[in-house]
Amino acid sequence: MSASPEDFGTFLSKVCNADLLLFQLYMYQLFRSLAYIHSLGICHRDIKPQNLLLDPETGVLKLCDFGSAKHLVKGEPNVSYICSRYYRAPELIFGAIDYTTKIDVWSAGCVLAELLLGQPIFPGDSGVDQLVEIIKVLGTPTKEQIKEMNPNYTEFKFPQIKSHPWQQFMLTRMSMPFDSDHHQKIRYSMQACVLLQVFRARTPPEAIELVARLLEYTPSSRISPLQACAHPFFNELREPNTRLPNGNELPPLFNFTEHELSIQPSLNSVLLPRGAQESSNSPQDGATSSGAAETTDATSAPLQAAASGIA
Repeated sequence: MSASPEDFGTFLSKVCNADLLLFQLYMYQLFRSLAYIHSLGICHRDIKPQNLLLDPETGVLKLCDFGSAKHLVKGEPNVSYICSRYYRAPELIFGAIDYTTKIDVWSAGCVLAELLLGQPIFPGDSGVDQLVEIIKVLGTPTKEQIKEMNPNYTEFKFPQIKSHPWQQFMLTRMSMPFDSDHHQKIRYSMQACVLLQVFRARTPPEAIELVARLLEYTPSSRISPLQACAHPFFNELREPNTRLPNGNELPPLFNFTEHELSIQPSLNSVLLPRGAQESSNSPQDGATSSGAAETTDATSAPLQAAASGIA
């Protein structure tokens, strides 16, 4: 990374002139870094643009500031007042203390949505207002969804916000084009149909569908970071002739370590383009992933060491 990198917030301030490829490149690296730390049980708990460092020349992204990070253990309580407000998962707003790494996935979904919109998708002025902003976009969560977010939450008095009537028309168009490369259909979920009303008309449908898979009320329904990496929204990165807008080659994106490839092996055929599959027959754990999303933190040495597999 260059001596004077910029943070993602600076990048967002000039996002109107940015190439879609940069959105794909930076978000891919963020999801790859999350996949790695989550596989170690580490939750960052403060994913936001200011904690993502970029090198515009090389296209490298680094995840930084692990001051709020924690190794999550199921059954052990955690503080719910964590994560910057605009990027705070709804289970945290509902006061959950036994949450999972899926709170990072929600935050990453908010970052992607902000890239596509040019402004935060849920700009709440307070904790309560934050929930109102989420409900205005995604609708009122069901009792079942609230129970999944926090089983101890017993207040269910929310305004019933309905989707626009034309959403039903969109629901009749459930099947999107078949992806012949990855043998996978993208389907418009209810969430994706709602988000169609939020994003600009030229926003790629794959981007909207990915946001919908990330911004699910039910934490277990959110896709994993590695599933996000395998999403068709990032297909252009897997094309052999893709280059940065400045003409430079892409940073290394597919030099997965043996550990990374063991996280969700069923995804490997999608994650590794043909050329990368040939070069990764014998990956070495701990190999440097200089182009992959790196994790760095000057204040948390143990976590920095834990994440050294991609740093």
